[in-house]
Amino acid sequence: MGQASPPVLIFLAFGFFFATYNLVSMIMHNRSIGKSVYDDLDGEASFDPVIQMPEELKKPKNAKMPFHVALTATDAPYSKWQCRIMYYWYKKKKDLSGSEMGGFTRILHSGKPDNLMDEMHTVVVDPLPAGLDRGYIVLNRPWAFVQWLKKATIEEE
Repeated sequence: MGQASPPVLIFLAFGFFFATYNLVSMIMHNRSIGKSVYDDLDGEASFDPVIQMPEELKKPKNAKMPFHVALTATDAPYSKWQCRIMYYWYKKKKDLSGSEMGGFTRILHSGKPDNLMDEMHTVVVDPLPAGLDRGYIVLNRPWAFVQWLKKATIEEE
């Protein structure tokens, strides 16, 4: 059996030291991150806002804050299938006690009504004008949201 040369052994030892040092440093840093307090520029101690939610944003424990579900859709069969599945699960979750599901809107960006309008609340908006998508068809989605937000009255905050 051959023996390893001293430079290879030194290189391996240094590599293991470097990896172990970084691993231990990460563990120690992440362990103390939830408890850490740091000094502001004015010298006051405060909690990290990423870890601790600011008091003014906390809601009372019993307050319900419903949210509105919106999805963009086309008149393609696969898109209709996805909408039906999503609406089914939306209704299931909304019926649970303590649910914060608000309204549901399907934003149809084909420019014309379809047969799902009787099943779920749907707003028909115009497709992106020809040529503006530059071959990237999903640009219809943000354009649909812009049009919907201009016409919509959303009850939820």
